Amino acid sequence: MNVETRDEEESKEDDNRNNKFDEANRLLQSQSRSSLSDEEDEDENAFEAREKILIVGEDEESEGVDSRTNVPPFSWKKLWLFTGPGFLMSIAFLDPGNLEGDLQAGAIAGYSLLWLLMWATIMGLLIQLLSARIGVATGRHLAELCREEYPKWASLLLWLMAELALIGADIQEVIGSAIAIQILSNGHVPIWAGVLITAFDCFMFLFLENYGVRKLEALFAVLIATMGLSFAWMFGDTNPSGKDLLMGILVPRLSSKTIRQAVGVVGCVIMPHNVFLHSALVQSRKIDPNKKGKVQEALNYYSIESSVALSISFMINLFVTTVFAKGFYGTKQANSIGLVNAGQYLQDKYGGGVFPILYIWGIGLLAAGQSSTITGTYAGQFIMGGFLNLRLKKWLRAVITRSFAIVPTIIVALVFKTSEASLDILNEWLNVLQSIQIPFALIPLLTLVAKEQVMGVFRIGPVLERVAWSVAALVMMINGYLLIDFFVSEVTGLLFGLVVATGTVAYIAFIVYLILHSGAFPSDWITLISKRFTFTGN
Repeated sequence: MNVETRDEEESKEDDNRNNKFDEANRLLQSQSRSSLSDEEDEDENAFEAREKILIVGEDEESEGVDSRTNVPPFSWKKLWLFTGPGFLMSIAFLDPGNLEGDLQAGAIAGYSLLWLLMWATIMGLLIQLLSARIGVATGRHLAELCREEYPKWASLLLWLMAELALIGADIQEVIGSAIAIQILSNGHVPIWAGVLITAFDCFMFLFLENYGVRKLEALFAVLIATMGLSFAWMFGDTNPSGKDLLMGILVPRLSSKTIRQAVGVVGCVIMPHNVFLHSALVQSRKIDPNKKGKVQEALNYYSIESSVALSISFMINLFVTTVFAKGFYGTKQANSIGLVNAGQYLQDKYGGGVFPILYIWGIGLLAAGQSSTITGTYAGQFIMGGFLNLRLKKWLRAVITRSFAIVPTIIVALVFKTSEASLDILNEWLNVLQSIQIPFALIPLLTLVAKEQVMGVFRIGPVLERVAWSVAALVMMINGYLLIDFFVSEVTGLLFGLVVATGTVAYIAFIVYLILHSGAFPSDWITLISKRFTFTGN
């Protein structure tokens, strides 16, 4: 009996030792997984946990509502806390490139394209809501998801295209801001010096970001309000026709003489870098992705604030278009007006007044340029960090991003100086550069937002998918028309033509690859097309 008892005790001791050993292993594995998760979070999150804004009631269940499945009731206080990302996104609809498109559309087409401006803004809203949806539902932004979705070579190509689009937009924005500084300084500050002054907004941005996201959002609220007041003042001074304005919004009109301006109005709406930006901005709020009710609540609030923000941007664009429609439609200056000379033309037309309209235009243009260059810096951080998975401090990423755009912009400013004709040519090339990149933002977005593996229950349904693809196809076709029109008029010489033709083939091949590889093209469309081909063959 003693021997059996001793054997039993030894067996229990062995079991205890084994259990302790197993428990230690489990703890080590758990710690390893935890630290790995922390590293992944550091890579994947657009905002650090301490930077995110806590939504009131985030850690508490609303009375009688299970937020894991049900959406909490509407709250004005929560809407205020969610307000911000949509207004930062809306800046891309108000950048100097858009303002130039507005003034040219008004001067050449009068009030006739206002309906198109409205519908183009609605199409832009749809795309931006999908971008916000993917950011909220996955907790990751578009650049990060693209890095995981595509092979490395395709991911690097997408990054290169996004960077080129960002550089093109940034050059327009910085030049626009520099023109405004030149106007407000009575011509004493040259364009190149204005470019250097504008470059320092990067450091202002970094300074404000250290004090929290809400401070940065407050700055943008001030800049948007400045634009709104400036262009509303101009609208009041010039007193456009209310009847013509209303007819322009409600009655679609398009003539062969205004097709180029119509294409420009639609083409300016979808900015490739803005699609990447909005998917990251929405993550500045603390949302538990495991609670479906909370995710849906966030999507609802973001939809409201984005709609309000783009409604305001539409009104500002409307002010600019109608001011120039009233002043210059049908005049000999209509075809020669641009950002460089617009202020002086306004001054010559409407005179000084209590506060000279030239300076009102300059203030509005400066607000547009400064705000858009800051959002460009912001977008550049997310694009570079997401695609390349860089672990750099934010200030270093911002400096690198700003350098990518500022260096070529300074070169451009020194080469083109203040020549109106040369700046117009530059602007056309930059518009083409951005138009080329649009498919490389839209196709990945529509691919991922319709994937159940990525979005879970928040993937878009088949009806919305068809609508989104139709809008994307329309935008890409319109920009395709712009590209064809531009290259037909600009491409001369056999060698240059061969280079453009080769690039076009590669460009189309990559677009087809993105669609086929990712399964982005709706399957029922493919089935329908194949049936029609089969029927034709029989």
